[in-house]
Amino acid sequence: MTIRVLLADDQALIRAGFRMLIQNAPDLDVVGEATNGHEAVRLARETRADVILMDIRMPDLDGLAATRAITADDALAGVRVLILTTFEADEYVFQALRGGASGFLGKGVEPADLLDAIRVVAGGEALLSPKATKALIARYLASPEPTTGAAPAELAALTEREREVLTLVAAGLSNDAIAERLYVSPLTAKTHVNRIMAKLGARDRAQLVVLAYQTGFARSGPS
Repeated sequence: MTIRVLLADDQALIRAGFRMLIQNAPDLDVVGEATNGHEAVRLARETRADVILMDIRMPDLDGLAATRAITADDALAGVRVLILTTFEADEYVFQALRGGASGFLGKGVEPADLLDAIRVVAGGEALLSPKATKALIARYLASPEPTTGAAPAELAALTEREREVLTLVAAGLSNDAIAERLYVSPLTAKTHVNRIMAKLGARDRAQLVVLAYQTGFARSGPS
């Protein structure tokens, strides 16, 4: 199955580099290029790309606003946004994930890692660079009060094991790392994560991280 990729970046040279890299992968295909956020939203609807590589700083409509527009559109529920930018400041990470992005990587990422990231996001998982994850966690730990997020009743519906798993997801651990920590199989860990997402109404792993810190769960959950 070929993964359809849409490129959204206002710099032609960067788009050309991404296109060459992606087109050389047998399971990936570039289906469109956008030079600003408005074009990204329009092409997302026209191409129904599986993954959009989205730059943050673009003219007319930036990548964060475009991401919000795409993830808010029920008709584009299957489209995943992977933010790829030179700006990994915590505010950008926060806004990108709040906007519904499924991943956040710096443009300095290795080519092979970028291709793997596209595959991970297309598969329904979420992906953050270590720097972005650290910045996001630091931001919420420094926040004096949790902001709005999942209702307490929804969090209360989690089993003890699910609460353990959510705490580890919030710490940035992968399914394999969670499985190793809890002495279960990676498939079991993934099943727990999927059930948590269903209970909390999160579209992917990235939103679970946001919810955990927004509600204060990551500070009060099991260690």
